[in-house]
Amino acid sequence: MLLNCGQPLLRHTDVPPRVIENFILTGYRFPNYSLRDCLLSAFRPTNETGNFWTHFLPVFIFFYYFVEVFGWEGAPDGDAPFFYPLWNYFIGVFCLLMASSMAHLLNSMSLVVREVCFFVDYGTISAYTVGSSLAYYYYIHPRAGILETGGHNSSHMDLKHEPVGTPTSSYAIPEFSVFFDTFYIPSACVVAIICVLSCCNTRQRWRRHRYIIRTLVFLLPFLISSTPVFYRLLTRSPYSTSSSSFASSTSMPNFFYRHCLWLLVSAVFNISKFPERLAPGRFDIWGHSHQWFHCCTFLSILDELHMIKAEVRAILLSPTLLLPPNTLARLPGPTITSTYGVMLLLQTTIISIIIGFSWRANCIYGPQRDQLEKEHPKKHLKCH
Repeated sequence: MLLNCGQPLLRHTDVPPRVIENFILTGYRFPNYSLRDCLLSAFRPTNETGNFWTHFLPVFIFFYYFVEVFGWEGAPDGDAPFFYPLWNYFIGVFCLLMASSMAHLLNSMSLVVREVCFFVDYGTISAYTVGSSLAYYYYIHPRAGILETGGHNSSHMDLKHEPVGTPTSSYAIPEFSVFFDTFYIPSACVVAIICVLSCCNTRQRWRRHRYIIRTLVFLLPFLISSTPVFYRLLTRSPYSTSSSSFASSTSMPNFFYRHCLWLLVSAVFNISKFPERLAPGRFDIWGHSHQWFHCCTFLSILDELHMIKAEVRAILLSPTLLLPPNTLARLPGPTITSTYGVMLLLQTTIISIIIGFSWRANCIYGPQRDQLEKEHPKKHLKCH
């Protein structure tokens, strides 16, 4: 059987300290696997098997719900500029899930490869936060779907006396206009880069509190990216209360609250190391905290997708909406430069950071890798 192929699994006392996870005692792969061994280990009960599948299978679930948008009545073609932000969001989520699953599957090739795998993992998480920000900016932004009327910003009190359903160029909270129009996307990118640098550093320093640091450091991009949602929750809907757009948009808060709940639960699992902390060795293969962390993070992403889809539907149902370039809107329509260009620049920066940390990791663990290969030659078991 395939489950009996490959190298034998080991206890925590038989692998380098760098490989050991807190409260996980068995199911370890020695860090000298070939690529073939790593791929086959996806079908063996190792302590990384669940980590792989809990982010690999969700790729297909996410895709199933994602493509539903393009079949909606009135939706433009999938390659239309209107959907550029949504495709960037898809790229962010896809890369996050694939990088995470592959990092857990391939990290036993060597100590250096292990470090590089998780550097890439942190980079894709950061890129995902910017993909989310682009979707929020164009679909949940306070001015998303609202036409420019040429007026000046007015107070929240003035908005209450406007005819229902009348397009407006005003912010309910004018002080936020500069942030949303000028600094929102650049802030999301800067914070994403800070997160990559911080998380990569936890693999080479700050080791004792690495899980707390990695969890808390992503609180900042969440707060920045979610600013449009916070704004919408604190102000009235931009849509007429009698419109179908308003009905679609009303589900957004519930999805956002669930998104936050799953993120909170995932953070608790990641920091507490529950349940394996209570019974070391019992949850080595299935049911340990990182698997629950993966499940909760995906559920948060799924609710985020539903939230974005609700706002996309609201915009498409808006009777006053004319998609760019057919109208001059206060919120400029998405372009290749403002969406794919932003992501490309960010990814280039992140890759540069990963290369730098990978070089340092090779200097630290390269000699150890060579020594381990001499001391622990690969031993393959026959398939039965």
